[in-house]
Amino acid sequence: MRKVTLVCVGNLKEKYWIDAVAEYKKRLGKFFDFNLIEIPESKVQGKNELDIKKALQQESEKIFAKIKGKNICSLCVEGKQKSSEKFAKYVETQTDNGELAFVIGSSYGLDENIKSNSTKLSFSEMTFPHQLMRVIFLEQLYRAGTIMSNIEYHK
Repeated sequence: MRKVTLVCVGNLKEKYWIDAVAEYKKRLGKFFDFNLIEIPESKVQGKNELDIKKALQQESEKIFAKIKGKNICSLCVEGKQKSSEKFAKYVETQTDNGELAFVIGSSYGLDENIKSNSTKLSFSEMTFPHQLMRVIFLEQLYRAGTIMSNIEYHK
């Protein structure tokens, strides 16, 4: 079974996000050996650029510890956008070559070290709350699974 990991910075607090993630995790089990890892968000002492960069570096160390040896894809606005079909092909190709790990950063984004050592994927030029992005990503991963398996869901 294809192995996919999603590493997220921060955890979900609202029940509606938790319920949505649980539903997609259940659905994903049909297509993937799926693992969701939450990394605690680092505290930002001040709100200046240096403090934010330090927090992102701390988070990146924790992320790298969880995704060692995996093909990495960062979800970030600088990334390339793909159609659902092309995303499914990307997932298929990458999981043919080993385990694939996707990374969603905190509200401050991701450290440059993570982005420079990964494929960058963007779902939109718009900014989404990272909790919502988690649900959007899981739905698209589920859609990719249905496309790869020729199951009618994708339109």
